[in-house]
Amino acid sequence: MCNPCECANTNTLCCASSAWKNAGKTLLGIVCRSWPAVFVPAVYIIFSSFLVKVFADLGGNVTLPCKLQSSDTTSFGNIGIRVRWTKVAEDESLNEDVLVSMGFHKKTYGSFEDRVFLQELDSDDASLIITEVSKEDMGKYHCEIINGVEDTVQEIILEVQGVVFPYSPHVGRYNLNFQDAMQACADQGAVGATFDQLFEAWKGGLDWCNAGWLSDGTVQYPITKPRAPCGGTNSGPGLRSYGRQNRMSRYDVFCYAPALKGRFYWLVQPDRLTFDEAVQACLNDGAEIAKVGHMYSAWKVEGYDRCDAGWLADGSVRYPISRPRKNCSPTEAAVRLVGFPDKSQKSYGVYCYKADQ
Repeated sequence: MCNPCECANTNTLCCASSAWKNAGKTLLGIVCRSWPAVFVPAVYIIFSSFLVKVFADLGGNVTLPCKLQSSDTTSFGNIGIRVRWTKVAEDESLNEDVLVSMGFHKKTYGSFEDRVFLQELDSDDASLIITEVSKEDMGKYHCEIINGVEDTVQEIILEVQGVVFPYSPHVGRYNLNFQDAMQACADQGAVGATFDQLFEAWKGGLDWCNAGWLSDGTVQYPITKPRAPCGGTNSGPGLRSYGRQNRMSRYDVFCYAPALKGRFYWLVQPDRLTFDEAVQACLNDGAEIAKVGHMYSAWKVEGYDRCDAGWLADGSVRYPISRPRKNCSPTEAAVRLVGFPDKSQKSYGVYCYKADQ
C-alpha cells in the first residue's frame, strides 16, 4: 500500500484496491500501479462484468472491442483519456505491453510494434485493431481506460482460427493453372491462401517441398528444414518464391480453410464402403461427404484425431492425426493421405460434414 505522495514521487498511477462502495463504484484505499509518468490521486475502477471472445482468421486483421462504459465523470484537468492494452499471461510477470495511448501520444511494443492501432470511432472508443494476425496473438487481453477519476477494465479473449494446407488433384502434382487452383480450393471448402496466411503457417511449422499458387498469383512454398531437393541447403528456412508466374503455368496450390461452422465426424458403418456408397451414407445421415478443407480445419482448429482412413468428397482417402502414435503417423501430427483409390474399391469408411442450421 502507498499514499498519494508516494505515488507522485514514483511517477506511478494511484488506483483503488478494496474498501467501500459509492454509487455503485468502488473507491478504495490507494494502491500504486505502473503507468508512464502520470499522477492521478485516486480513481474509481469499473470492471466489465462479461468476457468478450473474438475470432480472427490467420494472417488477417481483427478488432478487439473496448469502450468507455460511463461518461459521467469529469476529466482530471486536461490530461484526457488514457488507454493501455496488455496481453495477459498466466504468470503476471510475463504480461506483454501492447499499446499505450495518452492524448496524441501513442506507443506500441514488442511484436505488436507498428502492427496495432486504436480504432477511435468516437471519443469513447478504445478498440484495438491488430493487423497480420498470427497464432502467437491468441490469448487474453486487458483494455484499461482512464478517464479522469474513472478506470474501466475490460477483458477480451482472442481466438485465431483457420489452417493452410497444400493441395494437388488426383491426376498428380503440378497440374493446376491459377484459375483451376483457386477453383480446387473452393471445391474443398476453402479459398486460395494469401501470402500472410502461408507465412504464418510456415512460422507455425508448415514444411512442404511442392510449389503452389497463392491468391495473389505468386508461386511459393514453405521450408522449415532446408534440404537439397527443396531449394538447397545453403538457403535458410523461409518461403521459397518463384514470384508471379504466367497464370496458365501449372503448379499445386495452397488453400486456406476457416474454422468450421458445423460438425465434422466419422460415420460409423457396419461395412466398408465404395465411394458412391460413402456419399449416400452421409446423405442418409442428413449430412454431406466431408471435403478436404473440412478435415484440415477439424484437425488443426479442433484437434480432431482418428486413425481410420475414410473417403472425402474429392475421391481421396485420408485420416487426421493430432496425437502421433504407432501405426498412426508416429512422427508428427498431420492429415495423412492414403491416395486416390479406385472409387469402386470397398475398403474404407467415410467422413461426413453437417453444417449448422
